[in-house]
Formats: sequence, structure tokens, C-alpha cells
Amino acid sequence: MVKKHCLDHSDGGAAQLQSINQGQSSMTNKYQEIHRPQFHFTASENWINDPNGLVYQNGIWHLFFQHNIEATTFGKMWWGHAVSHDLLHWQQVDHALHPDDMGSIFSGSAVVDHDNTANFGHDALLAFYTAAGMHADPIQPFTQCLAVSTDSGLTWTKHKDNPIIPHIEGDNRDPKVIWHQETRHWVMALYLGEDRYALLTSADAKTWTKTQEISLHGCSECPDFFSLVDPTGIERWVLSGANGSYYIGHFDGSTFSPDSELHFYEQGRNGYAAQTWSNAPDGRCVQISWMAGGLYPEMPFNQQMSIPVELSLVGSGCDLRLRRWPVQEVETLRQHRTIIKKQIIGNDQPLVTTHQAKIFDLTFTIHKQQAHAFYVTIRGHFVTFDWRNNTLSIETSAKAKVIPDRPQIQLPDQHQLSIRLLVDRTSIEVFINGGLISGSFCYLPNGYTYPVVMSSYTGDQLIENFELYELDSVWKNK
Repeated sequence: MVKKHCLDHSDGGAAQLQSINQGQSSMTNKYQEIHRPQFHFTASENWINDPNGLVYQNGIWHLFFQHNIEATTFGKMWWGHAVSHDLLHWQQVDHALHPDDMGSIFSGSAVVDHDNTANFGHDALLAFYTAAGMHADPIQPFTQCLAVSTDSGLTWTKHKDNPIIPHIEGDNRDPKVIWHQETRHWVMALYLGEDRYALLTSADAKTWTKTQEISLHGCSECPDFFSLVDPTGIERWVLSGANGSYYIGHFDGSTFSPDSELHFYEQGRNGYAAQTWSNAPDGRCVQISWMAGGLYPEMPFNQQMSIPVELSLVGSGCDLRLRRWPVQEVETLRQHRTIIKKQIIGNDQPLVTTHQAKIFDLTFTIHKQQAHAFYVTIRGHFVTFDWRNNTLSIETSAKAKVIPDRPQIQLPDQHQLSIRLLVDRTSIEVFINGGLISGSFCYLPNGYTYPVVMSSYTGDQLIENFELYELDSVWKNK
């Protein structure tokens, strides 16, 4: 049984986290297991996958997620629920949505209804989800449903007139809903089937009209739809799918018009089904993904989320791209630091650190010069920079979610690259050139090899501005 918490509103509406009981089992040893990620979210027990219902309200970041409460494998899904003040320290609270006679609870989104458009009260939380009828009796097609919370996410009530959108076609699912201020109506991005998605609009969040169909080639599931301001101050819109593909374009309230080719913000083996938070403060656009396919043998839990990243747009014209960078809150976990200003690495002259950290944040700049390859050994696994083919690969023990597989990251043909690696017990997240290129990889540590070793193949290379920070666990008080 998971640890239960509630939200306390006694201080005039500013939500605070507090524990109300320990459940039936002691939490003394929870979150300390040998393969438990130490700064990535995992459920206390059992299987999780897609992040759902990401919404911010009253100082609290809400993370809902696909959760099988019965086993460490995929099954009949609930919406699990966790809350945080800082996107790092999460408390798992009571489940928000549970299966019913319409099916189990598949992926979706949540928003704050500031203006009471749905007539459930000002600032009510609205959650949109797919009722997966394959788990109903009798079996039913997938439909889209609505649930409401009027107590800042503590409890949820399913709408009496569900489904709000009957079955359209195929696998229609995973509604992502946003508010479009200029036209003052709600917009839903919905997966239809194969590589096809739809946009729908509504004035009251209950009655919906389809306005557009669009394809994300080679992609399926879990759309996201959000706006960002480009470097010139112009609002742009991003439509993305589960495998990390996205278009940048314009949106008039009913129709999205891509201005770009199809790009990929995720190039790693294991990043999947990313979503952004709605109603985020200070104009932030924050995203989190399921790190799909990781291995956690003999653990009471299975699967993990990525580190939250902040999104922005860089470049101009046809070169406009998404930039992904770990949220600044990660830096609050930094502890002991190792610094190397500059060092030449040759065939017989590796860089070997003396730290014993199992989890860390590493940044450096590499000048490849005339070498053919550069290797970073992390906990017994090779991170390989192949300069002849301009690729980065990570030796992993985790199966990819997406097909075809993405074992490599394509690197730009540059003599100098800036690198950031976030290393947890079972994952490595890569950010290159300030987050213009990024990828998520899951692995299992190989023995007890903790030091970082950097080595070169067929020539010297220059390392500058090497900084390694040991990271603190976010679960140490569990």
C-alpha cells in the first residue's frame, strides 16, 4: 500500500504537503532499494508508464501517471497521483481515477478552469482521459471522458454525462486540452489512429467539435500541444507525438499550420510520451517523459519518469528548434564538486576521476581535434562519441519502446561540443550544445564501478570546463 498524503489549505489557500498516515506497511526502506532511481520519480510500488494530467495550481505541481496497482507489469490502469513544490521531491498521494464500467483509465491531461466555463466553479481542475473499453464488461470502444476536482486535486468526481466524446474511430485516445485565450475556447489534440491526430474545440469543455486532422509521420499516441515565444517575440505553436517528433507552426484557434519540417526533440532509446504542464507559473514550459523500457530486477516498482526539462525555442526561420534543458531546480541537489579546467586526453592518457558518486551531474566541453572516437565510461557502461560518423551511442541494458529503435544520437559536424550528462542509478540523460540535442537512456550499473573515465582513440582530444557534482537523493527522508 502506498503512503497517503493530503493537501492542507488551512493557510488561506496556499497548498502545503503533509503526511496523514503511513498506510499499512512501513516506509522505512522504501525508495532506498539498490535499483531505485534517486532523483527521478518512481511509484512506491508496481508498474507506471505515461505521465498524465500535468497541471500546476496554488504552488503545487501535480503529476498524474498511468499506474497498475496490482502488478509490476502493464495491466488495468488507474491514474496515480504525486505532488511536489519543486518538481523534484514528490509525494505520492491517493489515486485520482480508477477503472469503472466504461473501462480502465488511459492517458490524458488536466487544466485549471479559471473562468468557470464548464460550470463546476471558478478554478476547478478538469481532467480529460480516455476510457479504455478493452477492460470493460462487455468490451467497449475507446471514448473520451471528464473528471472534476473542486478541492485542488485532493478528490475527483467523474462527469455524470461521460463520455463527453463518443468513439470517433480506431484507437482514438490521449486527449491533450489547452485554453486558447484569443478565441476563448478549449482546444483538444486527440490521437485517432496510425499517424493521424485531430484538433477539436469547445466553449464549455464538454461539447466538442472537430476542426482539423493532421499527420505526424511515423508517430502515434500521446499528442502534446503548446505555445512558446520565439527569439523575436512571436508566439509559435508546437504539436508533438509520443516518439518525440514535432512540428512548429501557427494556430488560429481552430487550425494548426506547420511552418517547419518534422523534427525530433528526443533522440534517445528510452524517452517516450512526453507531456508539458498546464498553468505553469512565470511563463515556464516544463516537460516530463516516461523513460520507457528500463529494467529494475527484483524491485517492488517498475519504470521511471525522466527529469523535468524546460522548453524554449532557439534559432529562426527554418532553423527554429526546441531546446530542452533540465529544470534549474536540479542544481539544488548538487553537493560535492570535482573541477578540471583543461586536460589533454590521448591514447595512453585517460582522464580518471576519483569520485565515488553513484548519481551525478556532469558537464564538459570536448574538442575532438583529429581523434576518431571519444569514450566516457560511466558505472561500467560506455558512452561512445564516434567522430567518423558523428554519432553518440550508449551501451544500455534496456529495450526501446519505439520502433524502429534509436540506439544512436546524431551529432552535428562540429569540432567542439558542450555536453551535460545526468546520471542516476538506472538512467543517463544527455544534453548537447545547451539542449538543442537530447536523449534518454536506461541501463543497469555494471558491478561497482563508480569513477568516470574518459579516453581517446587514435589521437589527442582536449577536455575543458569539466565539472562533476555529486547529487543528493530526493528520497532521503522517506
